[in-house]
Formats: sequence, structure tokens, C-alpha cells
Amino acid sequence: MNTDKISKTMLFKGMDPDEIDKALTKLTSIEKKYKKGSRILSAGKTTERMGLVLEGSVTIESNDIWGNRTILSHIGEGQFFAETYSLLPDEPLLVDVNANEDCTILFLRTAILHSYSSENWAIKLTSNLLMISSHKNLNLSGRSFHTSPKSIRGRVMAYLNSVMLKQGTNEFDIPFDRQQLADYLNVERTALSKELAKMQDDGIIRFRKNHFIVDSE
Repeated sequence: MNTDKISKTMLFKGMDPDEIDKALTKLTSIEKKYKKGSRILSAGKTTERMGLVLEGSVTIESNDIWGNRTILSHIGEGQFFAETYSLLPDEPLLVDVNANEDCTILFLRTAILHSYSSENWAIKLTSNLLMISSHKNLNLSGRSFHTSPKSIRGRVMAYLNSVMLKQGTNEFDIPFDRQQLADYLNVERTALSKELAKMQDDGIIRFRKNHFIVDSE
């Protein structure tokens, strides 16, 4: 287990090595590896554990019985998923968590965190969990801005603008391939590809695969 990488994540911010070791032990941490495309957590099931992505990345998806997929978020290295569900272990998941690529996940049984509420490591970890949940809420509300425009171009521009603001540059990589971007923006892939080509012809953007340059002038 790469404890150095783990200690640098937001969940363990402000905690010394001894406190981190206690947290990993008390919350019965388990490390698992998944192949690209594997289902990690399934909608309709419950979980007592949150996941920390140590290597690779995962996607949070809504998949209905008719085969429609909507990607809600991309979780990269050092980020977390299912932290809310793990604190509400009787609440069935409304989403699937899938391996976006080969990945390594550290699971922590945060459902029992309340049993250690008076211990320093647990107080710090709970505070960090609150910060993580707050950031997640911002990200989810951000997606609503990306999908609210009626036109495909409007959705693409809203999404690329938010990435540009976060990155602080007009040249960046996005975490989605073309199909995933279409699923995230809730549009058809063919229509998205056509609109991206038009935007490039109009001098608004330049792109190659998932690398984009936004021309603001």
C-alpha cells in the first residue's frame, strides 16, 4: 500500500503518520485492482465503504433499463467516490461506478466512523470528509450548468469554459473520450462530433482527441 500517496490526499489532510495508520486500521482499509470497464459499485446495491482512487480513474454513471447512459462525473487519481453512500449504508446507490481504465482503489469502511467520534484522527477525517462532500456538490452543480444550454454548441462552450477557468489556461486535456463527453453533456456522439468540427472551422476551438485549445479572441 502506497501510504505516501494516500497521505497526500484531501481525506488525510492535517493528519500525522500515526493518525493515518490508525484511520487505515480502524476503518479496515482494503486495496483492490480493477480492469478497464469493470463494474466497481452497482446501482441498487448498498455500500459501507468509500473509495479512494490510488491509480487510474473511474466514472460515475447513471444507466437506465433501456440502455441509456449519462456520465455524471470523472474521478481521477487521489479523488474519492461513494463517500455519502458509505455514511448512509442503508441507502441504495442510484449510480454505477465503473473503471474508466485499469485502476487501483483503496476502500475505507467509513460507516463505522461514528464509533470513534471522540478520537483525534476521526475528528480530523470527519472534517475532511465534509470538505470533500462540499467540493463534490460544487462539481455536480457545475454539470447542471454544462447541460442547461439547449444547443450542443452551448453545452460544449459551457463545459470547456469551466475547464479553462479551473486549469487557468486555454490549452488543456479533458478526462473524457468522445463518447464519454457526449454522455456527460447528454447529447448524441455523432451530433457532438459534427458540432466540434464546426466550432473548429469557425475558429472557436482547436482540438486533437481530448486535447483542446480555446481561442478566445
